[in-house]
Amino acid sequence: MAQKTAFVPRLIRAMIDAFSLPDLRKRLLITFGILIAFRFLAHVPVPGVDASVLKSYMDNNPLWGMVNLFSGGALRNFSVAAMGVYPYITASIVMTLMTPVIPALQRLAEEGESGRNKINRITHYLMIPLAGLSGYAQLTLLRNAGAVANTELLSTVAIVLSMVAGTMLLVWLGEQITQYGIGNGISIIIFAGIVAQIPQQFGEGIMEGQQGLIIGVIAFIAITLATAYLVVIFTEAHRRIPVQYAKSVYKGGRMYRQSGSSYIPMRVNTAGMIPLIFSMAVVTFPGIIATWAGGSQTGEGFASIVVRWFSPSAPMPEGLVYWIPYFLLVVMFAFFYTMVMFQQQDLPGVLQRQGGFIPGIRPGKQTSSYLNGVILRITWAGALFLALVAILPLLTRTVTNITVLQLSSSGMLIVVGVVLDTMKQIEAQLAMRRYEGFIN
Repeated sequence: MAQKTAFVPRLIRAMIDAFSLPDLRKRLLITFGILIAFRFLAHVPVPGVDASVLKSYMDNNPLWGMVNLFSGGALRNFSVAAMGVYPYITASIVMTLMTPVIPALQRLAEEGESGRNKINRITHYLMIPLAGLSGYAQLTLLRNAGAVANTELLSTVAIVLSMVAGTMLLVWLGEQITQYGIGNGISIIIFAGIVAQIPQQFGEGIMEGQQGLIIGVIAFIAITLATAYLVVIFTEAHRRIPVQYAKSVYKGGRMYRQSGSSYIPMRVNTAGMIPLIFSMAVVTFPGIIATWAGGSQTGEGFASIVVRWFSPSAPMPEGLVYWIPYFLLVVMFAFFYTMVMFQQQDLPGVLQRQGGFIPGIRPGKQTSSYLNGVILRITWAGALFLALVAILPLLTRTVTNITVLQLSSSGMLIVVGVVLDTMKQIEAQLAMRRYEGFIN
C-alpha cells in the first residue's frame, strides 16, 4: 500500500534519475518538445471565430465545457485541434467491439504483430470520416450560436478539413512520443490537454472562493486528493489466480517433466474509463439533439427544457434526469466492456495451449466457468467504483458549492492512469539500464 500511495514521489525520483542518463534524457526532451508543439497548435483558431461570443457560449453550456476540458482548451479557441485525438479514440473503441463480431477482423487479430498493424491501419482510416462528421457538427452548432461567422460551402469544407488535419497531426505526434519518447503518446496528449486547463480553472475557483467560498475550495482540493488516492488503488487492484504449468522437455535422449507456478492478474477495473465515455455519449445525446433543434440553457420551449435536464449542471431535482441514468449506464457498460475484453483474451484456451491449469479446477469448460465467475464478482467492485466516480462532479458541487471548478471523473482516471503508466515505463527503462551496466 505504501508503494501505491507514494507514486508521485516515485515518479519525481524516477524523472530525476532518468535525466542523468543521456538516452533517457533525450526521450524525455522529445516528449516535452512534442507537448509544447501540441499546446501551440491548440491556440491556432479557424477563420471567422468571434472569441467573446464563443467564450460566453462555452460558459453557458456545461456540456461543451467538459468537451473543452478534454481538448486541452482547443475547443474554447475553436482551434484546428478542437477535436483533440478523440475521433481516433472512438475509432479504436469501434474496432475493439467489432473485432470479435467480424470474422475477417478476428483472423487479423490472430496473426500477431502483422495483424495488429493492419487493424491499426484500418483504425486510422476509420478515424478520418469520424473526425469529419465531428468537425462539421461542432462547426454547425457554434455557427448557429453565432460564435462562428456564416461561411460558404468552400470555406466550410476548408475549415472541416483543417480540423481533420489537426486531429491527424495530433495522432501522429502521439505516435512519435510512443516511438521516440516515453509512455503511450495518445494518452499523454490527452493528459497534457487536461492538465493544461487546471491552472486556469483553479484560478477561477480561487476568485470564486474570495467571494466567500474559501472553505468550499479547500473541501474541493481535499475531495480531489482523496479521489486520486482511490483511483490509484482501484487502478492497480487485481486478484491473483494461481496457475500451475507442467510440460515435457526432451533432453539427453530422455523425456523430463518440468513444472512451475505463476498467476493470472485479473484487474478489478478491467474496463478502465471506456464505460464513462460510452455512458456520457448516451446520456448527453438528447441534449445535443435538443441543441440542434434550437434549445438553450436560457431559452423556452420543450427543446430548451431537454437541454437543461440533460445537462451536468442541472439543479436538483431536474438533475436526477441526467445523473441517475449516467450512474446506471456506467455500471452496465462496465460489465459489457469487461466481458467483451475477457472473451477476446480467451484465457482458458491460452492456459490449455501452454499446458497450464488452475489448481483444483479441471481444464476446459470448468476453467472457463471459474474464470467467468471470478471476473463477474470482482467487476461489481470496479463497476460501482466507476459509477461513484462518474457522479463525483454532482457530489463535489453539492458539498463545496463551487461551480467554476470541474472535477471530471474521466479526466481524473486519465491523469492518474497516465502518471502510473509513465512512472512504470521510466522505472522499467532505468532498471534495464542498471542491469546492463552491471553486466558490462
